[in-house]
Amino acid sequence: MKTQYPKVNIIVLNYNGMGCLKGCLSSLFCVDYPNLEVVVVDNNSQDGSLEMAKLNFPKATFIKNDQNLGFSAGNNVGIKYSLERMADFVLLLNNDTEVKKDFLRQLIVSALENKEAGLLSPQVFSGNNEEIWFSSGKIDWLRMKALNGRELIRGNYSGSDFVSGCAMLIRADVFAKIGLLDEDFFLYWEDVDFSVRAKRAGFSLIVVATSHIYHLEKSEENRSKKTYWLVLSGLLFFRKNTLRHLRFHVFVYILLRRVKNWNDVRKNRTEMNLAVQKAYLDFKQAKCEK
Repeated sequence: MKTQYPKVNIIVLNYNGMGCLKGCLSSLFCVDYPNLEVVVVDNNSQDGSLEMAKLNFPKATFIKNDQNLGFSAGNNVGIKYSLERMADFVLLLNNDTEVKKDFLRQLIVSALENKEAGLLSPQVFSGNNEEIWFSSGKIDWLRMKALNGRELIRGNYSGSDFVSGCAMLIRADVFAKIGLLDEDFFLYWEDVDFSVRAKRAGFSLIVVATSHIYHLEKSEENRSKKTYWLVLSGLLFFRKNTLRHLRFHVFVYILLRRVKNWNDVRKNRTEMNLAVQKAYLDFKQAKCEK
C-alpha cells in the first residue's frame, strides 16, 4: 500500500482567499488519490475565508498563523507539520487553483517511475481555458528573469530550470538534504530558489504532461504590490544564486536598472514606478543588514 500509494500532504496556503479558496478545496476533495491529507495553512486572514473553509471542509486539517508570514514561512509551517506526520511527498498548491481529479495520481506515477525526481509539476493552465500558464521554467541569468514556458507538452519534460510554486510536488528526501523554503523570500522567487538548490543537490525536476490544473492568478488584482515583491525577491535570488563568473555582470545590470528606474520616477511618478523604486531601496537596505 505504501509503495503504490505513498502518503501525500497537500498544503494550501491561504491569505484572504474568500474569492478562490472554496473552489480550490472543492476540487481537491474530488481527487481520486486514496492516501492524502489536505492541510490549509492560514496566514491570519481577515476576510472570513478560514471560517468558511472550516465550515465547508471539515475533513481538512487547519493551521492558523498569528500573522501573515508570507509564502515561504507560511508554507514551511505546513511542511514541518507534514514531515512530522511522515508524509512521503508534500505538494504545495496555490489557493487560487483548481485541479483535475487525476492530477495527483499522474504526478505520483511519474515520481515512482523516476526515483531521482525531487520536484514534480503538473501542466498549469490559465483559468478555465486551454491556454498554458506553466509547462516549463527557464532562468535567464544574463537578463535576470525567470520565464514560464507556455507551450503544451505531450510527454514528460525533465529539462526545466525550475518548477512553479503554484503546484510543486516535493519528495520528502529533498527537505532532508537541502532544508525548507528560504524565508528571506516573503513572496515570489522562493520556488525558483528551491528548485535551483534541489538541482544543485542532485535531484531532477519533471513537468508531468498528463497532470493538469488551472490557475486563476488572483495576484493580478494588485499589480503594483505584485511588482514590488517580484523585483525585490528577484534581486535577492540573483544575489544569492548567481555563479561567480556572472556576478560582475549582474552587479552592472542591477546598477543600470536602478538608473533607468530613477529616470522613470523622475519623469513619471506612477504607482508602478514608485513600487519598483521601493524594491531597490529595500534591497539595498537588506544588503546592508547582511
